[in-house]
Amino acid sequence: MRAVLMSAPGAPDVLISADIPIPTLTDTSSVLVKLHAASVNPIDAKVRKLNIYYPDKLPSILGCDGAGVVEAVGSSVSRVRPGDEVFFFHNGLGGAPGTYAEYTVVQEDYLALKPENLTMLEAAAVPVALITAWEALIGRGDLKEHQSVLIHAGAGGVGHIAIQLAHLFNARVATTISSPQKAEFVRSLGADLPIDYTRQDFGEAALNWTDGLGVSLVLDTVGGETFCKSFAAARVYGSVVTLLSTTCDIAHTNIARLRNLSIGYVQITTPLYFGLHPARVAQTRILERGAKLIEQGLLKVHVDQVLPLDQAAEAHRRIEAGHTHGKIVLQIV
Repeated sequence: MRAVLMSAPGAPDVLISADIPIPTLTDTSSVLVKLHAASVNPIDAKVRKLNIYYPDKLPSILGCDGAGVVEAVGSSVSRVRPGDEVFFFHNGLGGAPGTYAEYTVVQEDYLALKPENLTMLEAAAVPVALITAWEALIGRGDLKEHQSVLIHAGAGGVGHIAIQLAHLFNARVATTISSPQKAEFVRSLGADLPIDYTRQDFGEAALNWTDGLGVSLVLDTVGGETFCKSFAAARVYGSVVTLLSTTCDIAHTNIARLRNLSIGYVQITTPLYFGLHPARVAQTRILERGAKLIEQGLLKVHVDQVLPLDQAAEAHRRIEAGHTHGKIVLQIV
């Protein structure tokens, strides 16, 4: 089968196309999936550059997001059958093969049936973005009806899903963007206030928007200074949830302490890395709930760019450059 292998950590050029054997079922509850598409996520680029999880297991196949058709099932599998169209979040950290390939093996508990109204390309773009946004807003952020939310990089992969989830809670949504085109895009998703961070201070904009109180919840998808400056945009006893690891100086930290902020971290690969089966099943339930919302027309995913599998390196270059609307997806079939 065709696959993209990472033989060493480094720049995108370390991703090389190769022909390798089709994987076989690993046990009675495993499922062989013929992949049609895999999306590219920032975590893929991070693993490629640093190989932080399994440095001794090379070459490896990256890719956590996948969508395809069930090809074969183990003898005890009952949740899916051959011919079913599925999508999933699985592997890609280097410890086991990911989705940059024509086939992969997944335990049945980690598969969800693909939303009927999505193409394979669209379905592959959903899992990481949806699970991340869901765990950040609803899990860590404890989002409530009618709260005010600031979502950074609202036109990005996680951001554009997060805006829609917050909108389903009837939340008032502000989001940072960098162009008029992105402002129009996020408004179409339900954002109330696009903030062009290249032209204005997002903290001041958020405070003005909330009559000086600050927002109830900030979702930081950027890290660095953006995370630290977000403390001043949150209201007293509010929450800031981040997807990144960032150290702030004492001045920003004191703002967080003075406001009694709850600071939360979201890393959706934790259950995968530590082998936490119940937590991984819970992520599958998120996919299933998301699939229902998608089929009801209440949630949509935006695929910005599609590249063939053998251009995975180029996809990594583009995702590292940023400025995408939604997701970048690799077409396999």
